[in-house]
Amino acid sequence: MSDNEIKYALGNYQRTRRIMIAVLVVFLFVVLLVGQSYFPPDTPVHELLETFGVVLIFLGIIGRLWATLYIGGRKSAEVVSGGPYSITRNPLYLFSSIAACGVGAQLGSITATIGFGVICAAAFYIVILREEKFLKEALGAPYLAYMARVPRFFPKLSLYEEGDTGSFKPRVLLITLMDGLVFLVALPAFELVDGAQQAGILPVLFRFP
Repeated sequence: MSDNEIKYALGNYQRTRRIMIAVLVVFLFVVLLVGQSYFPPDTPVHELLETFGVVLIFLGIIGRLWATLYIGGRKSAEVVSGGPYSITRNPLYLFSSIAACGVGAQLGSITATIGFGVICAAAFYIVILREEKFLKEALGAPYLAYMARVPRFFPKLSLYEEGDTGSFKPRVLLITLMDGLVFLVALPAFELVDGAQQAGILPVLFRFP
């Protein structure tokens, strides 16, 4: 594949990823507006889940930044196999799913905590399959060997290698940071919705554990 073809194909996959994220955000927001946990706000379980969720959100953001330090725009140019990429082929999607669990936890619900992460991972799985097909064509045998060695999603910690971050691009890291801050918007948003539901301004159509 030529450089232009590679850039065009990678651009398509990145657009698909953004669309998937946008769809997820809308879906989660709708659930947020009409759903409520069985554990009311200010109860110990609700508060504990919210705190746990904040930890997961920050873990997801930090993990995405860590992965970006290694990938740094090199994804279509070479096989990146150091740092987080030594234990999973898709650390950006993994950490995004962890952050999604944290967003779900802001509902004070165990079901939402697990469910939001599973939904996010399932949506990314579609993108992952398309990217793998592209990378096999673009990178050939080295990527096939990498696929055989490193798991697709769930990390295998025993494989960890420090590796090389290559030429670091601050702009790419900044874009990743800005993307990750979307997860933090969930914190004040959920507090506002909780208050509106308790005041009777927003209806509660269903509850979940």
